[in-house]
Amino acid sequence: MSEPEPESSYSKPPGIRLVEHIKRSPLSYKTHQAIVLVVTFVAYASYHAARKTTSVVKSTLDPESSVTSLRSWPWRMSYLSKPDESRRFSWVLGDGWAPFDGSDGTALLGEVDLAFLAVYAIGMYFSGHLGDRTNLRIFLTIGMVGAGVFTAAFGVGYWANIHTFYYFLGVQMLAGLFQSTGWPSVVAVVGNWFGKKKRGLIMGIWNAHTSVGNITGSLVASALLGYGWGWSFVVPGLIIATVGVVVFLFLPVSPEDVGASEEDELHSPKKIGEGVTEPLLEPEAKVQESAVGFIEAWKIPGVAPFALCLFFSKLVAYTFLYWLPFYITNTAIDGKYLSSEAAGNLSTLFDVGGVLGGILAGHISDRLGARAITAASFMYCAIPALFFYRSYGHISITLNIALMFITGMFVNGPYALITTAVSADLGTHSSLRGNSRALATVTAIIDGTGSVGAAIGPLLTGYISAISWSAVFTMLMAAALIAGLLLTRLVVAEVAAKIEESRSRGSASRPQPAAIDV
Repeated sequence: MSEPEPESSYSKPPGIRLVEHIKRSPLSYKTHQAIVLVVTFVAYASYHAARKTTSVVKSTLDPESSVTSLRSWPWRMSYLSKPDESRRFSWVLGDGWAPFDGSDGTALLGEVDLAFLAVYAIGMYFSGHLGDRTNLRIFLTIGMVGAGVFTAAFGVGYWANIHTFYYFLGVQMLAGLFQSTGWPSVVAVVGNWFGKKKRGLIMGIWNAHTSVGNITGSLVASALLGYGWGWSFVVPGLIIATVGVVVFLFLPVSPEDVGASEEDELHSPKKIGEGVTEPLLEPEAKVQESAVGFIEAWKIPGVAPFALCLFFSKLVAYTFLYWLPFYITNTAIDGKYLSSEAAGNLSTLFDVGGVLGGILAGHISDRLGARAITAASFMYCAIPALFFYRSYGHISITLNIALMFITGMFVNGPYALITTAVSADLGTHSSLRGNSRALATVTAIIDGTGSVGAAIGPLLTGYISAISWSAVFTMLMAAALIAGLLLTRLVVAEVAAKIEESRSRGSASRPQPAAIDV
C-alpha cells in the first residue's frame, strides 16, 4: 500500500499558505485553478506590456523619416502631393535621440529589435529545457524581475544622457534573455492544471493576455511620453518586476506541489459526465517521468510543421508589434499625420482584434476538432486583410480602424492558437505516454522557432521601410502565404480524418438487416 505524501513535502507558495492560515482551511482545487489563470494571465500580460514600449517610443527616438519611404508607394495613394509641412509631431525631444536620429535611424532601431528577439528566441530553447527541470515559480519570478530591471535600464538612458548605441543594444539583449523565461513557464503551469476538453476555447480566452499586454503597454508608454520617453520604459519595467513578486507569492505550479486533489471535483454531482476535469497529465506516471530531450521533442508528430508555421506567423505579428505605431505616424490618414501618442493609442485596435481572433480560432478549432485547418484558414484570410489595410487604410480614420481590427484578428488568431492549444496538445501527445515533463520543452521549441521569425521580420522592416512600406506589406503577405502552406500536409490529414469519420457515422446510422431465424 502506498502511503500518502506528507504535508511537509508540499511547496506551497507563501501567499497561499497565508490565505489558508487566515481561512483555517485548505483552498479547493477550483480555487487553485482560478489563481493559476489569473496570475499567469497578469504575468504574461506584463511581459508583453514591457515588450511593447519600444514600438511606441520609436517615432520619438527617430522622428526624421526618410523622404524616400514616404514617397515610394507602388500602390496608388492620392494624398502624396500634399506638402510635408502638413505633418504634425508632438514628441518632447522634437529632434529625436542620438544615435537613432540620423538617416540610418530606422535601421539601427531594427537592429535593436533583432538583438532583443534573437536572444529571446535562443533563450526560449534553454528556458524550456530548464523549465522542465526546475521550480517554475522561482524560474518565472527571476525572469520577470530581470526583465523589469533591463527594461527600466533602457529608459535610464534618457536621464543619464546616454547616446551610445551599444548600451541600448546590450540592455535589449539582456531584456530579451529574461523575457524568454515567460512563455514556456506559464503554458506549462496552465497545462498542469487544466484538462483537454475545450482547451482551444479556454486557452484562446486566456491567451488574450498577449493583446491585453500590448494594449496596456501602448497606452502606458503613450501616456508617459509627454514626461520624457524614459518613463515609457521605467514604469512598465517596475510593473513586470512587481508582478514577478506576486508570482512568487501566489503561483501554484501543479496540484502535486500544493497537495490539491481533483477527487472532490470528480465526485461532485455537477461534474459527473462533463469530462472537464480530465487531467492533462497522467499522475500515475509521475514517479517514472524524466524530462524529454530536445531532439526527441522535435520528433513528436506535428511539432515541426507547426513550429515552422509559427516562424512565419510571428514574423507578421511581431512586425506589427514593433512597427505599427511608427508606420501610422509616417502615413497620412485622411491627409493628416498623427502624433506619436495618438499613433500609439490607435495601434491598440490591432490587438483588440487579436483578442477576438484568438478566441474565435480556439473556439472554431474545438468545434471542428481541427487545429491545422483553423490555423491555415486564418493565415490565408490574413493576406487580403493586409492588402486592404495597406491600400485603403489611409482614406479615413474610421476605415483605418476597421481594417486594422480585421487584420489583427486574422494575424493574431493562428499565432494565439499555435502558441497555446496546439503547444499543449503536442506537449501531451500520445507518443509521450503521459510524460508531463515535455510540455515546457515542446512549448519552447514551437515558440522559440516562431521567435526566430519574430526577430527577422522587424529587422527586415527596418531596412525595407526606408525604400517602401508597400514592399514591407508584400513581405508580410508572402510570409502569411508560406505559413498556411506549411500546414498543408496536416490539413489534408485532418480533412481525410473528417471524411472517414463522416463515412463511419453514416454506416453506423444505416439500419442493419434483420436476423433470420432458422
